[in-house]
Amino acid sequence: MRSGRHYDHLVDEAAGVPIIGWEFAWLDGRAVGSDPSWSFPGLARPLLRRAGSVLDLDTGGGELLAELAPLPAHTVAVESWAPNVPVARDRLTPFGVSVLTELPGGEEEFDLVLSRHGRLPAADIARLLKRGGTVLTQQVGSDDLADLNAELGAPPPYPHTWTAQKAVAALHAAGLEVSDVREERPPLTFHDIGALVYQLRAVPWQVRGFDPARYDRELRRIDAKIRTYGHFTVTAHRFLIQAHRP
Repeated sequence: MRSGRHYDHLVDEAAGVPIIGWEFAWLDGRAVGSDPSWSFPGLARPLLRRAGSVLDLDTGGGELLAELAPLPAHTVAVESWAPNVPVARDRLTPFGVSVLTELPGGEEEFDLVLSRHGRLPAADIARLLKRGGTVLTQQVGSDDLADLNAELGAPPPYPHTWTAQKAVAALHAAGLEVSDVREERPPLTFHDIGALVYQLRAVPWQVRGFDPARYDRELRRIDAKIRTYGHFTVTAHRFLIQAHRP
């Protein structure tokens, strides 16, 4: 049982695991998150089948886009975080996907824009979508794991409120018409302290400048809860929006 292993061993192990792309397989069995009631890939696939051109924003290591193959002949992915760029190119080049580090500069280029847990630059999306084109996005809301930050005594994860209501307003202001909005707060459960440390390393904006030594007292307190109750559960924040350019 991992929770029976020594605190220092679990933390040191998690601190030494390489972080590559947005792969979270190391957490299998150690952290369990409840998915929202919708399936982003399930909603994206029928849109892809009807699209002749696709833009995937903040593709990470290209994991989602590869999962959605076959892809349209004109498919472009954008990834601005330098460590992810070579990972995405290695994964997506066999699918004929161009991986850029900045948004394309043209207009009316894509039938479909996807953004799962990435940016939502409404004006740029409106510029890049063809008339009748669709944007499908799943966003991480500003309340995401805020209770974890509070437990650690860390600042809130996001400086500004980011909710479905805010995103819908931005898309409307850019001239897009919204057809679907959903927002949920599913739980995320950690079964050992190493899993929590890995999560905070993999998602560095949750607790900026995270260092296990800096939060040693708070992490040990959470570790004690896991050893007592078998888990430590916090709350995620997700919302989904589909819109189109008229």
